[in-house]
Order: sequence, then C-alpha cells, then structure tokens
Amino acid sequence: MTDHIYWQDNILYLLDQRLLPFKRLYVKCRTLKDVAEAIKNMTIRGAPLIGIVAAYGVVLGIKEAIKSKGRVTEKDFNRISNTLIKTRPTAVNLSWALKRMQRAYLKFRDDPYLEGLMLKEAVSIHVEDIENNRMLSLFGAELIEDGDTILTHCNAGALAMGGYGTALGVIRAAHESGKKIKVIATETRPYLQGARLTAWELYQENIDVEVVPDNHVGILCYKGAIDKIIVGADRIALNGDTANKVGTYMLALCAHRHKIPFFVAAPISTFDRDIEDGSYIKIEERPGKEVKYIMGVPITHRDIKARYYSFDVTPHKYITNIITEKGIIKKPFKRYIHRLF
Repeated sequence: MTDHIYWQDNILYLLDQRLLPFKRLYVKCRTLKDVAEAIKNMTIRGAPLIGIVAAYGVVLGIKEAIKSKGRVTEKDFNRISNTLIKTRPTAVNLSWALKRMQRAYLKFRDDPYLEGLMLKEAVSIHVEDIENNRMLSLFGAELIEDGDTILTHCNAGALAMGGYGTALGVIRAAHESGKKIKVIATETRPYLQGARLTAWELYQENIDVEVVPDNHVGILCYKGAIDKIIVGADRIALNGDTANKVGTYMLALCAHRHKIPFFVAAPISTFDRDIEDGSYIKIEERPGKEVKYIMGVPITHRDIKARYYSFDVTPHKYITNIITEKGIIKKPFKRYIHRLF
C-alpha cells in the first residue's frame, strides 16, 4: 500500500486513517498549517510516516515563504520546523526528518530552485523509507517459522510508514516466502488501530488474522497460543529501551514470563542517539476525552475523568532482538547500536 500518501500539483494528499476501514477519504494539505494539524489530530500516525509527512510539510512551508516575500531565511526555516516538531513529542522520526530537511536547506538556500530541491529531498526520505522497510522485513522474516502464530500490537504496517511496513512488513515478507502463519492483532484502544488498520492490511494480503481485545494478551500467552510477538517502535534509546504504543510494555512482560520471543522492528531513523535510556523519552499524553468515545460514540458519562498516554517504554531486558534494515541486533544492544552510528 503506497497510495495512502502522495504529492500532486503542490498538494500533499493523506488518506484519513481515522475513517478506515469503512471509508476512504483523502485530506488535502495545501499549507504548513494543514500538515501540522493532520499530524496532531491523528489523520495520519506511525513514527516513520509522521517524519515523511513533516518533510513534505517543510516544502509547503518553504513554498509559502517564497510566495510571501520571495525568499526563505534561516529564521523562516526554524519557524517552519518548530511548527512541526510540536505536533507529536514521542516519535523521534519527526525530529530526524526535520534535521535532514534542515541540512538540505542549509545546502541549497541560495539556489534559485530551492523549492524543487527541497521537494526532491522529501521524496527521497519517502522512497528510502519504503526501501528500508523491505530490507528490514527480509531480515526479520528469517526469525519467523512456518506455522507460527504471531501477536502484534497497534499498527506498524504500510499505513504507518511510507509503504510496506516494519512489524507487519516482517509478517508480509514471511508470508510472501511461503510460510503459513497466523496473526493475532490487539484491537489497540482507544483509536483501535489494530482492529481497524492492522487487521484490514493483513486481510488485504490474504494473511490469516484474528482480532482480540487488548486484555486478552495474558491468557493467550498462558494458553501457549502465541509463538512470537512483533511490534514497531516510535523511539529507541542507545541501550535498546523502546517507546511504542501504550500497552507494549504489558506485552513484553507477558512474553518474558512465558518465554515467548519479543521482537521490535524499526528503521535506523527510529533510534535516538542523543539519549542513553528510556527514562529520557518524553511520553505524549493526549486528551482524556479520546478515551471516552469510540468512533464518536460516548462510552461513559461526560463528567467522568479519563487519562490517555499514547506510549509506554519497554526496557531493553524484555526485548529479544531489534530488527533493522542493517540487520538483526542482538544483545547486548548498547554495544551493537553504537556500531550503527
């Protein structure tokens, strides 16, 4: 799936993931503000995709600046970047993409074709993400055995990336190699990314998938119904501590207790070389009202309080391997992660 994001006639088109799988509607981003809002309001989600969309957002911001005053100063670029960096604090791919766009800006800022060159850089980020996902998935597929039942949490498929996927990419690559596998997808409250997106992606690929409530992970592990667990990541510290969709930590604890391999699949851009461990990862807390509704329907009294952390951190000791486009990282993670950089 690569049609969930595309650029045409100076407009960025984003498939509104809040409406899937029941409705396909594209949001048109014509301005920097449109892009920032699309990231913040969950029109799109998934750490790598957020980075890609932000890169295109920079292009739109530059286009606006040029139209307004004929040039783009460093102050203008910093304003554009700051607008985007504030949208989602946990996913490191956002800051990674903005830093890469900044390097391109500093290189080409005096070029009369600045806008086109910046668009070329954004497209490169997009294309490279798809290529990295495919390479990552080939490495990860080696860890999957014929007949495995794999549990995954949230959505780390093509919809969360430029295309193909990380955790789901590994599953897709194993399936394409002829291995017969089954996937159990947690529904992933409160946005139901697992039930709405992961299950839908796998169904489109003719991969056997079953949706379960989030609170079923313990009993499934206890019953021996799970062979492996694979998740994506939004930020990975230098010691291997990993931030991912809230609930991932509980999965890792269950896997550890029942001796089930627990894999994290993520591109190199998800590693944060500036932090030593997960204690430095800022966890996004979204409005509690998002818990009180499912698809716009209230599920509790309007005056009841609610809390929603979008992510949690899984300590590296509960992770078996980290799968990247450079290969599979084994323990001790810190030693091998440092080698990547």
